[in-house]
Amino acid sequence: MAAPTPTAPDVTKPFDIVATYNELLRSDPDLTMPIAAIEALVLLLTHSPSSTISETLDLLEKSTTHLKKSIPNPIGLSAGTDLFQRYLITTLQRPGQLGPAGDFNAIRAHLLSNGRLFIRRAKESRDKIAAFGRGFIRDGSTVLTNGGSRVVASLLQKAADEKRFKVIYVLSPAKANDGDASPGGDVEGMETVRELRANGVPVATIPESAVAYSLGKADVVIVGAEGVVENGGIVSRMGTYQIGLLAKAMGKPFYVVAESHKFVRIYPLGQYDLPIEQHVINYQTAEDIPDGSKQQSLAHSSDVVDFTPPHLISALITDSGVLTPSAVSEELIKIWF
Repeated sequence: MAAPTPTAPDVTKPFDIVATYNELLRSDPDLTMPIAAIEALVLLLTHSPSSTISETLDLLEKSTTHLKKSIPNPIGLSAGTDLFQRYLITTLQRPGQLGPAGDFNAIRAHLLSNGRLFIRRAKESRDKIAAFGRGFIRDGSTVLTNGGSRVVASLLQKAADEKRFKVIYVLSPAKANDGDASPGGDVEGMETVRELRANGVPVATIPESAVAYSLGKADVVIVGAEGVVENGGIVSRMGTYQIGLLAKAMGKPFYVVAESHKFVRIYPLGQYDLPIEQHVINYQTAEDIPDGSKQQSLAHSSDVVDFTPPHLISALITDSGVLTPSAVSEELIKIWF
């Protein structure tokens, strides 16, 4: 079912880029963070018409900075905002191709129309990924996955139309052991599990602590990503890194499926090199814990991520094709508009 089209912005009210971004994600469950960011920027240009190139660039820069600072984990959306800004700068550097010299209205109309075109194409990228990736799932094989990734779910559903295979799905402890729902559990993961089972795919759910035990029964590991970084590694839900380490140790292929609009220009060298603040390791004594308080494990929060380095990744399956990790930096040079 198609997601509702965002209503025309009310130009009488100040434009709230953060509220718009969050509302886009809320209203369309299939929307990725980078595309929600790009769509929010397109709506910003629609709401706040500028009359010069410098005004447009300044508006985009300030709004993008504000959006990134307002989101706890901006890595995913940064891929979208950086992509849109690169396209914007490239377009504004050749205004003569879009109309008479100095005709900023023609340039602005081109930006808006092509921004919307990119959003539409990006939403369709999962079908391309499924076409490239279903060949990596052999008939009669067992796939281990995690994270509630929508693009992984799409790939598995497409593969189920023509092949018979089984899935081992890694869920948080609150939702494992055949998935009794509980508040704050892995909602996206369980939704994928239910859809696969309804499609006739046998699915076993396991906690993160059972990954090493269960990998011996798996033929291949397929995971999603919030961001694909310049060195070919990925930023993804906490626990993906340890799955990659175990898969490497046990000789299991480890594939990443990710849309090309999730490629982001950061170059982390390790776990503590990500441009976000995470409180995963939180030392406490008894004096630090109030009596009767409930301790929440951040390690099971969907907002917490880790970095899987490129040497653990067998290949990346994207809408641009199947890439080796070393090819990511070349792909980042391209403009996808």
